[in-house]
Amino acid sequence: MDAAALPRRDDTRVAVIGLGYVGLPLAVGFGRHLPTLGFDINQARIAELREHRDHTLEVSTEELKATPQLRFSADAGDLKACNVFIVTVPTPIDDAKRPDLTPLVSASRTVGRAIGRGAVVVFESTVYPGATEEVCVPIIERESGLKYNVDFYAGYSPERINPGDKEHRLETILKVTSGSTPEAADFVDALYRRVVTAGTHKASSIRVAEAAKVIENTQRDLNIALINELALIFHRLGIDTAEVLAAAGTKWNFLPFRPGLVGGHCIGVDPYYLTHKAQQIGYHPEVILSGRRINDGMGQHVAQRVIKLMTQRRIHAAGANILVLGLAFKENCPDLRNTRVTDVVGEFRSYHANVDVHDPWVSAEEARHEYGLDLVPELVPGTYDAVILAVAHRQFLELGAERIRAFGKPGCVLFDVKQALPRELVDDRL
Repeated sequence: MDAAALPRRDDTRVAVIGLGYVGLPLAVGFGRHLPTLGFDINQARIAELREHRDHTLEVSTEELKATPQLRFSADAGDLKACNVFIVTVPTPIDDAKRPDLTPLVSASRTVGRAIGRGAVVVFESTVYPGATEEVCVPIIERESGLKYNVDFYAGYSPERINPGDKEHRLETILKVTSGSTPEAADFVDALYRRVVTAGTHKASSIRVAEAAKVIENTQRDLNIALINELALIFHRLGIDTAEVLAAAGTKWNFLPFRPGLVGGHCIGVDPYYLTHKAQQIGYHPEVILSGRRINDGMGQHVAQRVIKLMTQRRIHAAGANILVLGLAFKENCPDLRNTRVTDVVGEFRSYHANVDVHDPWVSAEEARHEYGLDLVPELVPGTYDAVILAVAHRQFLELGAERIRAFGKPGCVLFDVKQALPRELVDDRL
């Protein structure tokens, strides 16, 4: 049997599967140019998008209204009308730091039940090299009864969305593309060039594109781990890390990384996909895992620094009232995925301290569902023995150090995780 023809340019019907921080901007981008179906199993998410609302704040009401070719559905039957499937589901890790491919496997099953001859499925979710063709494609073959690279084709184009970033958007970030045959690679590349004005980079294979994605955030993770380790050393030497970095930063090629809590959907997760695959093939990745251990321990380090300052002021940790400002994994963004602020909270609670968390950006319902945390909606001055600025939301910076300190009792400890407040107005900073 001859190989099936790829979709024609004038008959391309796109389905974006998974409408989170990655999928929704992508669906909107394609919906400006092509008939596009935004699919998600979360019916509440579909309902809000049909009302032109996006709780992630990645896409505005005006942008949603300006995409007449985009429609939304939670009915998998609607996918059968499409001939290009783009999968943007999460790829998290489990409690043992192992890749959790459950959402990806489920999405592959959904595609397999809907895909027709000549269709193309493109994966954007972060995976280890080989996952697309070793895990996803066999599922699609089994569910569809179709043969890979004869009846349907695959591609991989890693997402590069930066939640909360209004400057670096889908259209302005160069897109890596790839395909399972030379013709499929050309098709995928041309497809993305219709929506990405910054251009594309066509990788030689799906595995190369997968590897490129997973090392982008592994590199950042290791750079931050180095700075975090330097911060641990400088603290013991009695040197302010921010001052050291400012001095070193006067050299033209010094990289401007800062210490901090490393969370989010990418940097704190992606390296484990690469290390998992490396261990499968018999290689123990020492540097990558060492960096992960340092970054995963920073929340505990912050809490212990604060407790030491409290003890020096004869404030007992047990029963103390502690305020943590910020829960999102980064500033000015409602994204709670893999936030490491929870490590700070957990360490304080291990000392039997009373911990309140306040964050004007995040959903109280989501915080309760994901982490069992009840956010404090309003703050009362003079309440706390210690205040920790964990996330540099603009609302906190607008308050300033003095008004933040006023939430504490006289003699309270004010700790600045983000180096966002004047050094002389805080008791310590990372």
